[in-house]
Amino acid sequence: MNSTPSKHAVGQYSTTTANLSARMAIHEFRTNPQDWFSWLADRLPLREDVLEVGAGTGRLWSEVGHDGLRLTLTDFSATMCEELRRVPGAEVRQCDAADLPFADSSFDSLIANHMLYHLDDPAAALREFTRVLRPGGRFAAAVNGRDHLEELRAIGPEIGRPELLRGLILNDVVAETAADLVSEYFTDVVVERYPSNLEVPTPEPILAYLGSLTDEPLSPAAESAARDLIETKIDADGNYPVRTHTVLITATRR
Repeated sequence: MNSTPSKHAVGQYSTTTANLSARMAIHEFRTNPQDWFSWLADRLPLREDVLEVGAGTGRLWSEVGHDGLRLTLTDFSATMCEELRRVPGAEVRQCDAADLPFADSSFDSLIANHMLYHLDDPAAALREFTRVLRPGGRFAAAVNGRDHLEELRAIGPEIGRPELLRGLILNDVVAETAADLVSEYFTDVVVERYPSNLEVPTPEPILAYLGSLTDEPLSPAAESAARDLIETKIDADGNYPVRTHTVLITATRR
């Protein structure tokens, strides 16, 4: 089992985009008609020189317009960077979030979308973010709460795989604590929760999600047990309900 956030991220994302794609796919079954990216687009403090750290597949920029912006995207994974090069007009750099290859005061906006919990030392990354932001520059980070996807967490112990959703919380950066951490480096900290849950109508998206969480695939017996649990709930309720808890934190560089 991977023992640190960074080791988990390497195992999950260094050679494939499939795991991240499976994670995003389950959120297509949200109860909020406004999807996460559209909701985020209404709130991101985007100005002129924009940096996204840990940008993954670049999905954000297929949903959020960036005409007129000078957009730079980074990720530690070479595989993810190959995907990022598909984003029109973006400069792409492969690097560590706590060691950014940019001069001081290079950017007006910096985005860390669902990535701070992958870091062994989130405070070091936040210090680096303040370094590359200009005075008055704007910061935005998305993180999840401790109860995020609680109904999916409950499946693992039931099928003999209690470690399955361990990767969702690997450090102390969660919705309940992240604002205090950010406020050590930024001012004007605001937290807003994305109002949505999931209602999944079939087992397949959940099984795909569970299968994306570990290097050890679900055994046929474990998958069958999971399917039975999910189908029982769907038969009773018409869908498999899952609570989500995601917040957007925005702040200003001192």
